[in-house]
Amino acid sequence: MAIGLLPLGRATFDVPFAEEKLAAMLARLDATGRNFVGPRSLLFDAEAARTALAEIVAAGATRLLILQVTFTDAAMTVEAARSGLPLSIWAVPEPRNGGRLRLNAFCGLNLSSHALGLNGIPFAWAYGDADALGEGELSGLLDASPASDRLDAGPVGAPTDAGRRIAASLAGKRIARIGEHPVGFDTCDYDARALKELAGVDVDPIPLDRLFDAARKADPEDVARLRAQAETELTGLAEVDPVQLDRSLRLKVGLENIRERAGYDAFAIRCWPETFTEYGGAVCGPVSMMGEARVPCACEADVYGALTQMILQKASGGPVFLTDLVDVDTADDTAVIWHCGQAPVSMRDPGAPATATIHTNRKMPLLYQFALKPGRVTLMRISQAFGTAKMVIAGAQMLARPMAFTGTSGTLRFDRPAEKVLEDVIASGLEHHMAIAYGDHRAILNDVAAALGLPVLEL
Repeated sequence: MAIGLLPLGRATFDVPFAEEKLAAMLARLDATGRNFVGPRSLLFDAEAARTALAEIVAAGATRLLILQVTFTDAAMTVEAARSGLPLSIWAVPEPRNGGRLRLNAFCGLNLSSHALGLNGIPFAWAYGDADALGEGELSGLLDASPASDRLDAGPVGAPTDAGRRIAASLAGKRIARIGEHPVGFDTCDYDARALKELAGVDVDPIPLDRLFDAARKADPEDVARLRAQAETELTGLAEVDPVQLDRSLRLKVGLENIRERAGYDAFAIRCWPETFTEYGGAVCGPVSMMGEARVPCACEADVYGALTQMILQKASGGPVFLTDLVDVDTADDTAVIWHCGQAPVSMRDPGAPATATIHTNRKMPLLYQFALKPGRVTLMRISQAFGTAKMVIAGAQMLARPMAFTGTSGTLRFDRPAEKVLEDVIASGLEHHMAIAYGDHRAILNDVAAALGLPVLEL
């Protein structure tokens, strides 16, 4: 019996490092003495993956093992799963050395678990380096039946007056969705009617070009005002490309102008690749500024991410940060949350400066770079996992640790063991974005969930 290998990667990440990881994974697999078929080099595009998948099926493979070597969206994983072969996914971590996020493979696994859950496709999985993966974990990838168990939320609680007030405050709010979410990001999909029924919130679709046009027409005095603000918040501003910095700051003015004209309460923005490839500047820094000003902005046009931020901001009374979970270290009992560089600057660890930097993959400013400050935090998501709305909540302690990855990142310890949280994130089919706020807000969030008629899953 043969096992088909489908090594997936994305060329915008660290390809040489990814190839090293892949070589170690293949060596560990070959040491089992099993028969493997399929490519042994990274597949960077859908056509190459489809060709490889067809060859794997033709070779009579009895299982498909996706090697999630870097971040990829979930489109190819779902397509491969529809081959009918039992599916396994192996994703690999990377060192928390303060440098760029070179692989981001866990996020790829996270996107896949959500998309496969929506499609009712079970799968086996593992997250670990080739030399650290236990024999039982490896056997699970190669031999075990794909897991069919799913973790869902409990019953809807009893609403309180405080929860009702926050839920009622959402009625009539408006989210501007600027551009479409990226292909393969089922985590960012939404149904405008369902959202309206849930929270009374409206969504207005706006073309990306409208934001770009508004940015290009920005008043130079407004841009100068923002630069002066950034000078007070960041070191190293003079070291980034001045033309690209100007374009980036103009996106903030453009967002402000769109908001003022139409009265929007939050944004869901398609942040890549077009802000870089068509416009020429990052929206990450402007998103940080907007978040600090209590105007939530969700990247990747994640409308439910914007709704999540609105609720958590109201519950916490402070700014929120929409973030990715990018690593879980069960031995250290910690996890890392990260995004390119868009956290509100008040979340900065006071022991280190916030610096101006460029996007690690696209090499353009402006990004706010810093480690998150230590303290009590709450994570939350209005989730659509398995096609049903729920609220997912987690409590954690942000630790005083060096910056794990460039951009905005923080190392935290969940209230439950990291191994259990990791298992639950995948078993629940959770989206890859969660919002974070400082303080413990789980009680009031449970009340808000009850008022909205949402069951709650606590990680």
